[in-house]
Formats: sequence, C-alpha cells, structure tokens
Amino acid sequence: MMIDLFDLYPRLAERLPYTALGQWPTPVQRLERLEAVLRERFGDVLGHGRLYVKRDDVSGRPYGGNKVRKLEFLLGQALQEGRKATLTFGAAGSNHALATAIYARQAGIHAISMLVPQPNSPSVRKNLLMSHRVGAELHFSPYYTASARDAFYQMIRHRISDGKRPYLIPPGGSSSVGMFGFVNAAFELRQQIRHGGLPEPDYIYAASGTMGTVAGLHLGGQAAGLRSRVVAVRVTAAKFTSMDKARRYFRNTLYLLHKADPDFPKVNFDEQRFRLCHDCYGEDYGVPTPEAIDAIRLMDDTEAIHIEGTYTGKAFAALLADAAAGRLRDKTALFWNTYNSHDFSDEIADVDYHELPKAFHRYFEMPDEVPAA
Repeated sequence: MMIDLFDLYPRLAERLPYTALGQWPTPVQRLERLEAVLRERFGDVLGHGRLYVKRDDVSGRPYGGNKVRKLEFLLGQALQEGRKATLTFGAAGSNHALATAIYARQAGIHAISMLVPQPNSPSVRKNLLMSHRVGAELHFSPYYTASARDAFYQMIRHRISDGKRPYLIPPGGSSSVGMFGFVNAAFELRQQIRHGGLPEPDYIYAASGTMGTVAGLHLGGQAAGLRSRVVAVRVTAAKFTSMDKARRYFRNTLYLLHKADPDFPKVNFDEQRFRLCHDCYGEDYGVPTPEAIDAIRLMDDTEAIHIEGTYTGKAFAALLADAAAGRLRDKTALFWNTYNSHDFSDEIADVDYHELPKAFHRYFEMPDEVPAA
C-alpha cells in the first residue's frame, strides 16, 4: 500500500529513498475514559473538548514507536547506496538504537550502536538485551564527544573490512531524510480527519528529543493545510532542543522535498503553530518526573495504553497540565504516542547479559536509579 505522501506526490515516490517497514495508518483512538477522570478531578475543565491518541506505538512488528517512520527512509537510503552497516547513537537504553538494530537486521544490514550512559532502569536493561538478541554491535562511550571519536574509529574499521563506510544515522534518526517519515505522518493524519476518524486537532502533543518528529509534523501539517498547533515537549537537554534547530530541520527538509517534486508546497515555519514546551523535562534525561509517573499510571488505568518515563510520560504530562489549567477547554487535543507497546520479554528471557560488552554489565549489577512508574 502506497503511503499518503507518495500517493499525493508520485514524483516523490520515484525520487526519495524508501523501504516499507510499518503498518499504516496507525490508529486514532478517543480517550473517553480519561476525559471522564479529568472531569472528576478538575471539574468541567474540558467543556466540549475531546482528547485523542495517535497510536504510533503499534506502527510496526516486531517493534513499534515513532522510529519506524524515520527508518523507512533512512534504511531506504542505506539500501539504495549499497551500505552493509548502519552506525547510530543514543543513550544506553535508546529506543532509537534498538529500533534501528531490529529493522536494519530485517533489511539485511548490520547495525552498530554507539551508546552513552543514562540512569539505570528496567527499560534500559530490556533494550540492551534485545539489541544484543538481534545482533547489534554495541559500543559504550562515557560521554557524547567520546562517542563521536569512537564512531570515527568504527567508520574507518568497517570501511576497511566491508569496502564501504557504514550509513550514518544521527541520534533519534533526526535528519532531513528521517523527517520525511513525519511529513508523511501529517498527511496520514489529514486522511484520517477527512474520513471522520477525529476532528482536526487544535493541538498535537509529542515528545521532542532530537526534534525530527515534531519538526516533521509541523512541516507536514503546514504542507497538508492543517491548522493544528504542534506542542513539542522537551525531554532532552536544552542544547538538543531549540526553535533554531526546528527551523533548520524544517527548512532543509522542505528544500529536499521541493527539489524532488516542485509541486510540493513551499510553506513557512509558523511560530504561532509550533510551541516548544520546556516545563516537563525535570531533573535529567531518563528520570521521570512525579507528573510523568502520574500520567503513565493514568493512561494505563483509564485506557490500558502503556507509555514510559523518558519521553511519552513527560509529553503526556504536558497535555494533562494544560487540560487541568483549562487551556484545552472546548478544544480537540491529540497526543502522539511515540513509544513501542509490543512486549518482547519472551524474546530476551534466555539472553545472558554477560554476552554483552563488559561496559554494559553495570546496568545488570547496580540498582535502578529512577523511580518506578
């Protein structure tokens, strides 16, 4: 099935790198039980407002989440260029690094992950074990600058052994090529609106780690003629998330799309329709805030949808805070669930952590450093 972006702009299908990985469109679901709980807690703060969730958590098998959309284009380019390996970056429990390893393997490409420390938690251990299970080559660096140095060494090593450099994927898969996936996501959402799946949202809330998801949604929304305002909830250090970075991603990606198909609309970054929320980051990356923990439990208790404390819990906490303050009264708000909801516990049950590089053993031998959600 052709994705919506290619259906509308056939020249993009001819000229952009792409390999099908996901299951589209992802469902949209109204959060009626959650709405009722908010009214019980805070009174009539929603008025006639409605809350929805975009279920990117079921975007692919065996692993969902927002990275599948980006990887369809990133791995598409790697295959197009005949690369034999990918090299990407993340924290020790990176969902992005794991998603890349899983789908690179499906594409017949070796995955290399350059990982830096993060606070210990069960999800970090699960992702490390699953990365090892799917054959990822894991390297530990004590900080990001060392990670870049180590990556350079791995690029040279694989260039010598494979005859080609690994295909470099930035942290979070956030690049102009990766952003094509979320430009398409906005057109996918427009189709769901037109088919009656939901009213056009006044606000779209999404976690912003490396900004590719939120900048892509804003660009796609502008091109698709949506009036929705993207609320980008910062979940990483401020140096990784800024309005300047969002504008740059927007501008560079638009250039590539318009170059590939001159019929693709030339639109502007609209600061009135893009809000960067800094209020929910908390103490550190990977450390859930009390508000995020409450948001996780509320979503699970009311809708049986699982989110987590590093990204989606903080983003959903922002939506809940706006709802409680009456800012969503008579509005339609859409929460974009970027987390993976497919359980892979059975697949890692027999993986021995001692098989991982020794630098990662600490995550299995030291106590958790974040509060349980």
